[in-house]
Amino acid sequence: MNNSPVAASPDRVFSTGATGCCPYEVTVIPEHADMRIARAVLVRRAIRLEFLTIVWMLVEAGVSLWGGTQANSVSLRAFGIDSLIEIISAGVLIWRLGAELRNGQVFGEWTERVASRISGVLLFGLAAYVVITATSKLVAHTGEEFSQIGLSITLLAMPTMYFLARRKVAIAEALGSRAMRADAMESVTCGYLSLVVVVGLIMQALTDAWWIDAVASLGVVGFLVKEGREAWTGSCHC
Repeated sequence: MNNSPVAASPDRVFSTGATGCCPYEVTVIPEHADMRIARAVLVRRAIRLEFLTIVWMLVEAGVSLWGGTQANSVSLRAFGIDSLIEIISAGVLIWRLGAELRNGQVFGEWTERVASRISGVLLFGLAAYVVITATSKLVAHTGEEFSQIGLSITLLAMPTMYFLARRKVAIAEALGSRAMRADAMESVTCGYLSLVVVVGLIMQALTDAWWIDAVASLGVVGFLVKEGREAWTGSCHC
């Protein structure tokens, strides 16, 4: 199969790649000094954003997992696990962005593909955990206790995730990075998760229905699978 570039521009080339799926984009660092410097500034900004993500996610994961364990809440534990996934994803992005700063000129498609697919696998794993745990709770008729600390951290997470996701999407588009966009979509998913957890906790406090936590946690599985699939495939939908 022909792997040679089939089109080119000052800062992009497209190749059919080894999979034969559809052309993927390989970013080439522009030769012009000003453009190269401008891109490096964007990359460093992205790295700072990923470190900020890690700091917040450490807080979010710790509080959510502790609160979820105390309240026996599947949705709150899933929220905490998703925060751990975002920490891993941010670490992968720092590796990928650092590789570009170190190597210059061309960074390979494999770095983008590995970073995106790691995120996808982690999201699929979380979806499986939620389905298995929620189903077992429904079968056993096991509920949760209301968690004030869980409600507080998820309320704080919504505006935080909105800010992080917007900034990541903007930088991902500027850099032409599918891996960065996949990471941004995980932030979006975390925002949806926080909303689901908030609704579940409020309904639990108002009605004391045993099944609300399990049903609420199953409500996020669709988001997890969708984002996992997009992270795995990148922008190639063939």
